[in-house]
Amino acid sequence: MKTVRRPAVAGSFYPGDARALKRMLADLLTRARAQLSAAPAVPKAVVVPHAGYVYSGPMAARAYARLEAGRGRITRVVLLGPTHRVPVRGLALPGADQLATPLGVLNVDAAGCAQAAALPGVTTAPEVHAWEHSLEVQLPFIQTVLGADVAVVPLAAGDASARTVADAINALWGGPETVIIISSDLSHYLPQDLAVTVDAETVTRILALDSSIPHDRACGATPLDGMLLAAQEHGMRAELLGRCTSADTAGDPDRVVGYCAVALHEAATADAEPAAAAAGPQATEPPADAGDTLLPLARRAIARAVGAETGTPAELLAGERPAWLYRPGAAFVTLRS
Repeated sequence: MKTVRRPAVAGSFYPGDARALKRMLADLLTRARAQLSAAPAVPKAVVVPHAGYVYSGPMAARAYARLEAGRGRITRVVLLGPTHRVPVRGLALPGADQLATPLGVLNVDAAGCAQAAALPGVTTAPEVHAWEHSLEVQLPFIQTVLGADVAVVPLAAGDASARTVADAINALWGGPETVIIISSDLSHYLPQDLAVTVDAETVTRILALDSSIPHDRACGATPLDGMLLAAQEHGMRAELLGRCTSADTAGDPDRVVGYCAVALHEAATADAEPAAAAAGPQATEPPADAGDTLLPLARRAIARAVGAETGTPAELLAGERPAWLYRPGAAFVTLRS
């Protein structure tokens, strides 16, 4: 008899009714597709938020829209998110055979879980997963975008080093059949103006593959830093898909939570960017939130000019090169004292 992890936050973080959930996901993904420029390749990994869909769903949808072209090819998802309710040392597997949502069940990848369980710092702890939302809220997106036949390796990250997480990710890396999904929000409960500034700095560090992001900047810093460390080792390139706060979607501007969507591409796909830029404006049109990339880049370029930061212009662009940046264009920067 199969052991099934039942949904804990259906009806609160996302609709508990299958038809309502399908409609909401379809709407979120339709809007996300319209906001994204064409992608040169399906990313190997994505960073997605994990709040209620009314708050972070639009940003999560951007990451999942990037994965749609991998449907049929991607057969395994390595899913990592932080623990919020039950503490655990290291990484925890659910000890379940299936993960249920209102849309049906996803199979847990038994071979992948066995491989992970053999690693130092990985345990099996169903109680950690029972009420954990950071992983659960990703499942309906996975079912919708990648299909019900994909298998999942769900890992809840507790007190673990970036090295421990990176080792688990590297062990489960696989080939084109495997995608890695990292669940993390950004800052919590800051006023809107401060959150925007703080989150912009955090996103700049993510794009630079900085694997030392603290937990007050990203609630999922443990899995996020592990992914960024693995990304360094694999020579990956980061692509910002968007950034917002809960105040931009449905929340109180006095106490906001920050969200971002980031795609991480393997080195083998990095050369596709210039080709995408040459494909014409439809493939490389700047998205509505282009400022999320341009503003931190401008700040770093100014810092370099006044000696506050070192590095060549090419180094300043490392990890921050969406295809639309290759198009001829201009940006206006105003300096205020």
